[in-house]
Amino acid sequence: MFKPGSRIVARIAVALPATVVSLLVPTAVVRAQTDAGSTAAARTPVVFVHGYNADPGVWGGLREDFKADGYRDAELFSFGYDTHRSVNEVLSGRLAAYVEDVKRRTGAARVDLVSHSYGSLVTRWYAKYDPAGPASVAHWVSLAGPNHGTSSAWACALWDQACRDMTPGSYVQKGLASGDETPGEVRYATWWSDCDEVVNPDSSVPLDGATNNAAGCLAHNDFLGDDTVSRGVRAFLRS
Repeated sequence: MFKPGSRIVARIAVALPATVVSLLVPTAVVRAQTDAGSTAAARTPVVFVHGYNADPGVWGGLREDFKADGYRDAELFSFGYDTHRSVNEVLSGRLAAYVEDVKRRTGAARVDLVSHSYGSLVTRWYAKYDPAGPASVAHWVSLAGPNHGTSSAWACALWDQACRDMTPGSYVQKGLASGDETPGEVRYATWWSDCDEVVNPDSSVPLDGATNNAAGCLAHNDFLGDDTVSRGVRAFLRS
């Protein structure tokens, strides 16, 4: 017998048809290549949604962590938007269009949403109220999201619609709190900190029906670069 990979097999392969050559390739190699292709095709694309007064650049560190885990750039997307606009009247609709474009470009049926701060309200409204939202989201992640409002938003509520949306008892807050806080087949997770200087009270972040994670003593923007939070988010998306 010729050993697979030997020089004799290599010489024979040059003269044989491709269908015959394939029989000389070890079965384990073929299986490994097939499995790798299936894994890549099955990975759900991730859409990152930043918070108030921020932009997609805040996700640089987390994106690198995802790429180290095997994600490709073509599977990682960052939604950018005007953070002074209304959650329900403007932003959730724009996110919906963005998600549809990601699905079209990747061929995926659903996406994973990873949001920070105000982005949590935008993504929740989309997942709850957009006609395509519940079926288009596999996992939803909120990092330090004012999911039940934050008293800090009163400081800018007089002149800023986004701040009004973040105040406790606002139209957006009431809408998101109405009925099931975590509807549909979407898997929900939050990360909160008892040192968050922006979201007050700390208990605003966790949601009924979600996997709620205490992140320790982290400042509001430190969620974006914390290694433990990053590992937790990536593990949740693999679940």
